[in-house]
Amino acid sequence: MTNHQPNTDLTNNPIPVGVLGFGGLGQAAARVLTPKQEMCWVAAADQKGYIYSPEGLDPDLCIRTYRDRGSVADIEPGGTHSTQSIIDLINHAPLVKGYFLALPNLPNTFMASVAQAFINSGWQGVLVDALKRTSAVEQLLELQDQLKAAGITYMTGCGATPGLLTAAAAIAAQSYAEIHSVNITFGVGIANWEAYRATIREDIAHLPGYNVETARAMTDAEVEALLDKTNGLLKLENMEHADDIMLELAGICSRDRVTVGGIVDTRNPKKPLSTNVQVTGRTFEGKISTHTFTLGDETSMAANVCGPAFGYLKAGVKLHQRGIYGLFTAAEVMPQFVR
Repeated sequence: MTNHQPNTDLTNNPIPVGVLGFGGLGQAAARVLTPKQEMCWVAAADQKGYIYSPEGLDPDLCIRTYRDRGSVADIEPGGTHSTQSIIDLINHAPLVKGYFLALPNLPNTFMASVAQAFINSGWQGVLVDALKRTSAVEQLLELQDQLKAAGITYMTGCGATPGLLTAAAAIAAQSYAEIHSVNITFGVGIANWEAYRATIREDIAHLPGYNVETARAMTDAEVEALLDKTNGLLKLENMEHADDIMLELAGICSRDRVTVGGIVDTRNPKKPLSTNVQVTGRTFEGKISTHTFTLGDETSMAANVCGPAFGYLKAGVKLHQRGIYGLFTAAEVMPQFVR
């Protein structure tokens, strides 16, 4: 096993951060990062290439170039075309301390393969994802020892749900001597589904009769046809959602007591229903009660995913500076507000 010295640099220099994936979520991440003083967005990668600038990136230029030309690689200077953009960016930008993996987990093994690429590269730092599926987190758990040996602090399930709501459930559970159920209900409104193609396909994979591979293989026209049949709504029930394994790992409750479902409206920005988590349990006095934590309807999916993700990245950097490596979930570590 490789021995690593803890990074004790606790200066106030902005943390150099990269975003992998530059679709709707990656672009929102760039917008969230830009005004931050504690982080500096310096790198981005998409399917066709990457861009790296130690001085920081211009979100307007990057988003405009990606939309008009299909890749941030077309930006000069700093852009580079590549058929293995993630690996090449890792090697080209060793000073990046943290990455937000705004990547679709299609196929379901993709995020684990990205983690393996970081392990193999020799890079040390903090990785954050917003994974949804239980099975995907289980794959990352199998890499726990390798992540530790590589000097990587990996924060998984750190979006809205799993993520913000999972952490809220973990805190709410402290009121009880026994947890009876954790029920997460989400509402997502998207004005234009094409801006979140991969995210919508991941949601379709949860519908009856679909799986990750069938959803991944769908053409845009086939997705449009499905959405026409449902009036743009995706109603999701009893999803395979990583909140369950995360709460189980944190010792809150067994995964069979966690249920997740919701509605995604792909044609309207307004949420079709409020997003909340309800934690029901028995207090030490024998009373049965329910805590409810509800997200504001005005906060978008992008805000509720990207904000917590970078809060967890900051928390991960603090762990990494103390020499604490391995895999952690949103239910085990609290995010830290990024100024």
